[in-house]
Amino acid sequence: MDRIARTIAAEINARPEQVDAAVKLLDEGATVPFVARYRKEATGGLDDTQLRTLADRLTYLRELEARRETILGSIRDQGKLTDELSLMIARAETKAQLEDIYLPYKPKRRTKAMIARENGLEPLAEAILADRKAEPETLAQAYLSEGVPTTKDALNGARDIVAERLTEDATLLGELRAFLHREAMLSAKVIEGQEQAGAKFSDYFAHSEKWATTPSHRALAMLRAQKEGVVTLDIAPDAEGAARAETMVASRLETRGSGPGDAWLRKVAGWTWRVKLSLSMMVDLMGDLRARAQEEAIQVFARNLKDLLFAAPAGARPTLGLDPGIRTGVKAAVVDATGKLVATDTLYPFQPKNDLRGAQASIARLIAQHGIELIAIGNGTASRETERMVADTLKLLPSSVKAPTKVVVSEAGASVYSASELAAREFPGLDVSLRGAVSIARRLQDPLAELVKIEPKSIGVGQYQHDVDQHRLGQMLEAVIEDVVNAVGVDLNTASAPLLAHVSGLGPGLAEAIVAHRDMNGAFAARRDLLKVARLGPRAFEQCAGFLRIRDGKEPLDASAVHPEAYEVARRIVGACGRDIRQIMGHEGALKGLRAEQFVTESFGLPTVRDILAELEKPGRDPRPSFVTASFADGVEDITDLRPGMVLEGTVTNVAAFGAFVDIGVHQDGLVHVSQLADRFVKDPHEVVKTGQVIKVTVTEIDVPRKRIGLSMRKDGGASARQEKPARSGGPRDRSPRGPMQSGPKGGGGSGALGAALQDALRKR
Repeated sequence: MDRIARTIAAEINARPEQVDAAVKLLDEGATVPFVARYRKEATGGLDDTQLRTLADRLTYLRELEARRETILGSIRDQGKLTDELSLMIARAETKAQLEDIYLPYKPKRRTKAMIARENGLEPLAEAILADRKAEPETLAQAYLSEGVPTTKDALNGARDIVAERLTEDATLLGELRAFLHREAMLSAKVIEGQEQAGAKFSDYFAHSEKWATTPSHRALAMLRAQKEGVVTLDIAPDAEGAARAETMVASRLETRGSGPGDAWLRKVAGWTWRVKLSLSMMVDLMGDLRARAQEEAIQVFARNLKDLLFAAPAGARPTLGLDPGIRTGVKAAVVDATGKLVATDTLYPFQPKNDLRGAQASIARLIAQHGIELIAIGNGTASRETERMVADTLKLLPSSVKAPTKVVVSEAGASVYSASELAAREFPGLDVSLRGAVSIARRLQDPLAELVKIEPKSIGVGQYQHDVDQHRLGQMLEAVIEDVVNAVGVDLNTASAPLLAHVSGLGPGLAEAIVAHRDMNGAFAARRDLLKVARLGPRAFEQCAGFLRIRDGKEPLDASAVHPEAYEVARRIVGACGRDIRQIMGHEGALKGLRAEQFVTESFGLPTVRDILAELEKPGRDPRPSFVTASFADGVEDITDLRPGMVLEGTVTNVAAFGAFVDIGVHQDGLVHVSQLADRFVKDPHEVVKTGQVIKVTVTEIDVPRKRIGLSMRKDGGASARQEKPARSGGPRDRSPRGPMQSGPKGGGGSGALGAALQDALRKR
């Protein structure tokens, strides 16, 4: 464990003892949010990001240590373990290094080298290595037999023996791997006859770039093209690099002389590189490329999902949700301030019924009957037409009725939720299409509470999400949801089971038990009442209590993030003020003059006391930003309404490695390429924008036939960028992906500089 703690500590910029403490807590069943928030004294203040990295690396390093012990045991059983070999195994820092060392001792099927040894040719190989001045052909004469009839057969056998030694030389493998990591080129070539079928991958028909710097979206695009049988991929150094690799192999045989033996061994080294090592190295590098690209894509998805879940809530206000449609009608659902469904309707303002008056009358009636304050309009088909219809309706309202605020919201995943088992249980008698309108209304009130009901992969804020390791993707997205839910906090008396399931220490089973207990016994009066829930014991209570809120309960502190275990400290702080706790909580300045050091105890250190003081000043503070929404330009409702130079407001729907997609209200997301995000070099688009952010953009390009829209956030509207190559983030040929992007329910657009393949990516989104 000491080795693991030291390794992780160096990686997360912490001390080994901090890592040891965190590992102990996690092994005991504590969650990352709980440790990050309520065990700061134990871990020295490690935050959730450090703890997530720690948890990931802990798994890998424990597997590494287990493999190390297995290898040591295997070699020891063979009677071949030496002190030098033990030291090499102990010093290996990666699984690849361990496997390189183990290779000569690993049980294997019968090889050509084994057959050569059985035929008595190992002494020939040793003789050639020992006497470089002798002719190998002459030496081979002494080793002819019934199994080795010719000198050529003898030399081929000796070659196989020498080659196997080279392919099992851990030092050589390490040097070659490091060399190829620096110098290898990733090349793609179209398979003859696939040009038309694979047109969306046309930029990779004859493509080459450095393996080490290939961005994840291009790597995944090429891997997709290979999988679909459009291109072949190769990873190898260029001609000069290949010659250097052969020299590196030959140097392990010390072939510096000019004798016949040296010449023969150099040929063997070249053959070993070309036939053995280059192929195995290519397989390894292809695996590394895939793993690296997948991890980057998963990180992009996770960051986008986190931004989306942290989106500002409009609040507990009566809301009308509209799921736009043309032929099938606009589905309407009204939810009250608590999110309870109170009314539904279907409107037919468009073709074929054209009942505009009837639709407007229904909307006005719903507004008046239910005191509607917000109207959420899904951003799918006919969203702008529906928005215009709503705007016209609001103008017709009498002056005595306060007009609601209309907001266009993303309906990504709403259809998935509508058809889910959860939605069926929640609304058993409601038509599937109307459930989508309910989801749209609720996600405006509180995006987090509604989005947790949807499979994260269906929300659509990733790139190539179906091409990555689904287990790893699922793990990462679940971790993101857990972090966000616990950072925001959950109202114990209104939260749904899906939301409660992500609270630290709970899970689906206990979440359902809490809701069942609440339905049977009424609202929880205090956090302590959780211990009355079936199967919820002290351990689960410890983990979850601090993240659950009870508004207007018997205990004022239950509305804060102060953990029940620290209530006595909070009361001591309140007592020092000489005022009632309700007078202090939420009043900035009430605690001025108090020093956190005064209230430190053996059990609760300075970090916890400071957190308590902060909570008393702003109890239950929501870390999400204030609610804002984009205002779409009047008269700009379709891609054909766009003109270069237009300055529009929009909402970022997805952030990818090569730029950001923005909803500007024309049914097609536009693309702000990474080179257009700012008046400076941007390596990572997340430095500038995040999903859900409202931004202003300038239209730079419109391609109506291919439904592509180029946007810019530069001060000059992208004018200067049009004189440049816009591909600066990923090398000289930074292109967008050549396959479907998952980034929302609508199609998108892109800058012409991104290459023709984006057409397909955006068409399929």
